[in-house]
Amino acid sequence: VLLIYQSILGHSMENLCFYAIIYQQVKQIEKRDSVFTSKQQIDRLLRPGSSYFNLNPFEVLQIDPEATDDELKKRFRALSILVHPDKNQDNADRAQKAFEAVDKAYKLLLDPEQKKRALDVIHAGKEYVEHNVKEKRKQLKKEGKPTIVEEDDPELFEQAVYKQTMKLFAELEIKRKEREAKDMHERKRAREEEIEVAEKAKRDREWQKNFEETRDGRVDSWRSFQNKGKAKEKKNRSFLKPPKVKMEQRE
Repeated sequence: VLLIYQSILGHSMENLCFYAIIYQQVKQIEKRDSVFTSKQQIDRLLRPGSSYFNLNPFEVLQIDPEATDDELKKRFRALSILVHPDKNQDNADRAQKAFEAVDKAYKLLLDPEQKKRALDVIHAGKEYVEHNVKEKRKQLKKEGKPTIVEEDDPELFEQAVYKQTMKLFAELEIKRKEREAKDMHERKRAREEEIEVAEKAKRDREWQKNFEETRDGRVDSWRSFQNKGKAKEKKNRSFLKPPKVKMEQRE
């Protein structure tokens, strides 16, 4: 920047304007680079609500969705170095979490299918905003008002797309968690049924085993009972005397 100021001296107004533009660009670069400090990147990746903000892998890596694979690789390397725990030993725990978020986003974008899903969400968000803008214009025209909407400002349009995109990512994540919870419940219920069936089968086997093992004892007990009954009956018969019959006398 000082060199730029030194070069400005002694130049024409046209050159002054030119250097003023360059100075502004330099300041913008300095501002941009200041965001890329280790601490600020860690804070960005772990800010409140990061569990939903970080659902967008392009947002995590701060890279354009249309970036090439080489650009993606370079961006991952640069960002992963910034937030790596070894570089942030004074805040290693948070740095580790930030690094894991960057690594997860990068691996997701390496998967063609996962990357396509992320791009589909981003495109859906943009299409939604564009459709919403058209509907606003129609309504304004119907009311006889100027068809000017706030999204005509490119920055506000991008903000609207960003908000809608994050909303879509969040909705998909909520649905995924609901499906996961439902599947877990179904697996748990199926497992409980398996355990119940297995325990019933075990009880049946134990009962059958016990039944077989005690069969001889039950048979002997029954025979002994029958023999005692027969002996008692025989004994009763031996003591049984016929009744006396009174003879009638004839005259």
